[in-house]
Amino acid sequence: MNPKITDWRGKRVWLVGASAGIGAALARELAKRGARLALSARSGGKLKALAIADALLLPCDATDTASLAAARKGVLAAWGGVDLVIYLAGDYVPMTADSFDLGVAERVVAVNFNGAMRLAATVLQDLQPGGGIAFVASVAGYRGLPRALCYGPGKAALIHFAECLHLDLAPLGIGVWVINPGFVATRLTAQNDFAMPALLSPEQAASAAVDGFRRANFEIHFPKRFTWFMKLLAHLPYRCYFPLVRRFTGG
Repeated sequence: MNPKITDWRGKRVWLVGASAGIGAALARELAKRGARLALSARSGGKLKALAIADALLLPCDATDTASLAAARKGVLAAWGGVDLVIYLAGDYVPMTADSFDLGVAERVVAVNFNGAMRLAATVLQDLQPGGGIAFVASVAGYRGLPRALCYGPGKAALIHFAECLHLDLAPLGIGVWVINPGFVATRLTAQNDFAMPALLSPEQAASAAVDGFRRANFEIHFPKRFTWFMKLLAHLPYRCYFPLVRRFTGG
């Protein structure tokens, strides 16, 4: 369904949201495998602190189209093209109905979904057969979950957007991937006050993501022992799903 990427040497990869968490770990992993990297995030200082030799540092705001366009211009000026674009920018705030904050919810969705659409609009003309674009979503986008009132909907929309984009671009030989991790230990998930099953380090998540490109699958998901369970839950009828989720999560 997608091109297979097995050799990263010389691949021109633009990471948007590379300053921390999975993004920073993925940048280091791809650098080790020989990729040529362009790194974007709001903080140029954090990008510089990664100390990845020869990486293009292109600070930008993923929610701002003009900022993304300026970063794209820098990528094309340096390389003349790009092989793979990966959207990693994300935000997370645990939220339930009794603490619903519309302003916070809109901010989270703006980063998790709107920014991804803006990046796609910025680079669609640059995508070439054999390469493409990947979006980091989450298993939280499979189905509604407790405390995910503003996080889950944005990730669900991102998965849906990637599916639609794949239908359009796959016949052209252009890949569209969605990366759905389970729990990963970052400053965002540190907000959780519950035990996170099958918790991965950012380095483990980055390695699993890169290895996922070796296969032609649309979706890259990990760790399998957790994500397959979430997939099973997602296929249950609501009368079974809601009681089971409440039981397993205490929600």
